[in-house]
Amino acid sequence: MSAIYKSGQGYWTRMMSAIGAGTIAVAAGFWMSERLETVNIEGFDPVYLQGAGFALMVLLGGFLTWWLIGRKPRSVEFLIATEGEMRKVNWSTRKEVLGSTWVVIGVSVIIAIVLLISDILLSQFFKAIGVLK
Repeated sequence: MSAIYKSGQGYWTRMMSAIGAGTIAVAAGFWMSERLETVNIEGFDPVYLQGAGFALMVLLGGFLTWWLIGRKPRSVEFLIATEGEMRKVNWSTRKEVLGSTWVVIGVSVIIAIVLLISDILLSQFFKAIGVLK
């Protein structure tokens, strides 16, 4: 097998992508194992079929992950570029995030109060003119 394409670059995006893809592959293996639970081949224990189905899904997922994250130049270039862009992001401080959160909560409460008052006033108006009973 040949080497990983640009192995020294995009380490964290590759690792996190591999972990995500591995999780999906294992979930697919469990799904396949569940589906094979009802298959009954005479003289063959279903547990072995389930294990083979699980292993097949995990191996296929692992190969696909290796190919996309390690060998396919287009997807590798994308992951490397993504990591480069993430390094340029200006992350907010904890104080800024908390301040923004309180602004959103405050505005949401004010909007809720305005809508409540509008609802009460409109319902009273429509009751007064006989539209609502």
